Amino acid sequence: MRFDILTLFPEMFVSPFAGSILGKARERGLIDLQVHDIRSYAPGKHRVTDDAPYGGGGGMVMKVEPLALALEALAMPSEAGPVILMSPQGAPFRQEIATELAVCERILLICGHYEGVDERVREHLVNRELSIGDYVLTGGELAAMVVVDAVARLIPGVLGNSESARADSFAAGLLEYPQYTRPQKYRGWEVPEVLVNGNHREIENWRRRQSLLRTWRRRPELLAGAELSEADRTFLRELEAAEKEDRRETRPGR
Repeated sequence: MRFDILTLFPEMFVSPFAGSILGKARERGLIDLQVHDIRSYAPGKHRVTDDAPYGGGGGMVMKVEPLALALEALAMPSEAGPVILMSPQGAPFRQEIATELAVCERILLICGHYEGVDERVREHLVNRELSIGDYVLTGGELAAMVVVDAVARLIPGVLGNSESARADSFAAGLLEYPQYTRPQKYRGWEVPEVLVNGNHREIENWRRRQSLLRTWRRRPELLAGAELSEADRTFLRELEAAEKEDRRETRPGR
């Protein structure tokens, strides 16, 4: 898969994608990451990429012309594939979107900056907007890195063990179960016995219940969209019943 990134700060992408899993994936040709400086597409001697907003107001706005010229030079019109603007106004980036994007041959990401981009970029040049959360960043570069990382790890061969991606938090709509490794006992803290008894069915059942329990406690809203078996639903009903009983036991006057 090829990722094209349009940014005003291309140097930000050098280190994050040079090492670890994605660095190895680039070396093996599994992903192609091309970072493009928007300024190089800006016309004029001074390569201006921003200007004051029409109508007044604080801050500067990224100009439409350099971005339009960049897309033309990269042969990436909006109908050719996902042209994504990283923006706080975009749809929340979720695991299902990462899975959807992972089957694309090419993705282009535009990193917004300053007070945003000229609205004509949204209207005519991009076909998707994504946000990684309800908070303000200095620019779209960090957000683009998150998208590349989340999508790239789903490409076959990028992870050494494909089972890892399927078991990760959010991959199946639930948080991941607890993980342990050697030593079995440390400072009196022991690994749960079920994980060392060699019974794979018991281990699988324990992990599923732990995943349900952790999601129920920490991110209960995820359960509404998760694929749940009848056994899962029974377990969740038992958790809810136990919680109600605990509340009754701790009421004042009891």
